[in-house]
Amino acid sequence: MYAALADMQARFGEDELIVLTDRAQAGVIDQAVLDGALADATATIDGYLAGRYPLPLAQVPPVLVRLCCDLTRYYLYDEQATDQVTKRHDAALKMLDQMASGAISLGLDAADAPEGSNLSEIQSAGTVWARANSQGFL
Repeated sequence: MYAALADMQARFGEDELIVLTDRAQAGVIDQAVLDGALADATATIDGYLAGRYPLPLAQVPPVLVRLCCDLTRYYLYDEQATDQVTKRHDAALKMLDQMASGAISLGLDAADAPEGSNLSEIQSAGTVWARANSQGFL
C-alpha cells in the first residue's frame, strides 16, 4: 500500500478517522475498514501507473502517499463526501492521469524507472469470418 494509518492520521487527524471508520461505535479507528479503503486507493493508483512503471515500486514517492491518502479519505466518506474531499479526489485522479500519460514524472531514480517502452504488440492476419468471405452463409 502507498499509505498507512500513520500517514492518514498525520494528514487528517485521529478524530476524523474515528468518525469515518468506527462502525461499531467503539470510539477507536477500525483498522480493517481503513485497510479496505487504503487497498482500494492503492488499486486505483496501480491501475493508472501499471502501463508506465514496473509495479510494485521499489520506493514510494511522497506524492503517491498524498494521493493515496486523498483517495482513501474520499472512499471512507462514501456518498457523504464534502466538496473539499471531492475536489481533492478529483485532483488526485487528474494527477494520476497525467502520470500515466507521462506529462508528470514520479521522480524515480534511474534504477527504478522502466528501461524502455517495450510493449507487446498484437498482429492479425485479418478477419476470417467477414460477410464478404462467408459466401451467403451470414
